Amino acid sequence: MIRLTRLNRMPLVLNSDLIEHIDVTPDTVITLTTGQILRVRECADEVVRRVVEYRRRVNQPGGIEGEAGCQEEVSEPAEPSGQQQDLD
Repeated sequence: MIRLTRLNRMPLVLNSDLIEHIDVTPDTVITLTTGQILRVRECADEVVRRVVEYRRRVNQPGGIEGEAGCQEEVSEPAEPSGQQQDLD
């Protein structure tokens, strides 16, 4: 998956395996194998660079497992002071 930006500046995460071809007009136009068309702010060379980088990461030993992604920090609720439970 690669991160791109739509023309309206909204972020987009694209499955790069679905890219059929990229046209360079005044905008970068990505046509997917599904027939969907996406217009993005990044130039075609940048899209290609991101796809190549992603595939290198995926195909290296260990792949993308263990990479820090968008993880939300979840904290455990604190025990009320002086009221510890005995679990014996």
